[in-house]
Amino acid sequence: RRPDAPHRDRQRADLRHRPRWPGLGVESEDRYEAMGKSLVNTFIHLDHRASVSDVLTRALFGDESSNYELPLFTKAGEPRDILLNATARRDAKGDIIGVVGVGQDITEFKKASERAQRIADDLTRLIETANAPIFGIDLQGSVTEWNAKATDISGYSKAESIGKHLVNTFIHLEYRSSVAEVLQNALMGRDVANFELPLYTKSGKRREILLNATPAGLRIADDLGRIIETANAPIFGVDIHGHVTEWNLKLAEL
Repeated sequence: RRPDAPHRDRQRADLRHRPRWPGLGVESEDRYEAMGKSLVNTFIHLDHRASVSDVLTRALFGDESSNYELPLFTKAGEPRDILLNATARRDAKGDIIGVVGVGQDITEFKKASERAQRIADDLTRLIETANAPIFGIDLQGSVTEWNAKATDISGYSKAESIGKHLVNTFIHLEYRSSVAEVLQNALMGRDVANFELPLYTKSGKRREILLNATPAGLRIADDLGRIIETANAPIFGVDIHGHVTEWNLKLAEL
């Protein structure tokens, strides 16, 4: 047995008990590979080095940064988004001797947010370009959505309609009670299909609209799915290979 064996055994034991870095997918041994390396030049992509360096430099002069999105690359080359608070590190005399960064891995949160935004954009485009009138109201009955087809049929522009009370503005007095009841049911979570909505245009003409009323929730993806499925117009979707991804009830009827 070598003379330095006890020391080497202690080193191996230390390595076994070092903590992991689960957020970055590295073992604690890799922590010692990072010591002494330039943070910016080693772990930050070239495109972001100037901005990260600026944040760290300002922290060294006492100008602390909070909620800065730090683009960090793992040892395996995977990008991770870290929400960073950078604060000056001081010695016992209060002199700045470095920077301490406290971060939170927000990679998955950002992916989810970006997906939600894409769905919201899809929903907006679908509403605006649909070949059927689509409108939305809030809990008070005021118009929040008014697409191009609704403008064509009613004569009222989106700017004229948004914020107006739907029933009191666009529905004849004789039918307000029944229409208000249908919309209230939808607001309470009960879908309404094929209700004949008597809508009066800007010029005073009566138009009969076959209405599907469905509640809008907090989940944008669910709202998009409901609008597609219950629309009184055929709607389909295909992927980049031309395979069908959406096929609503109206299209199935045809």
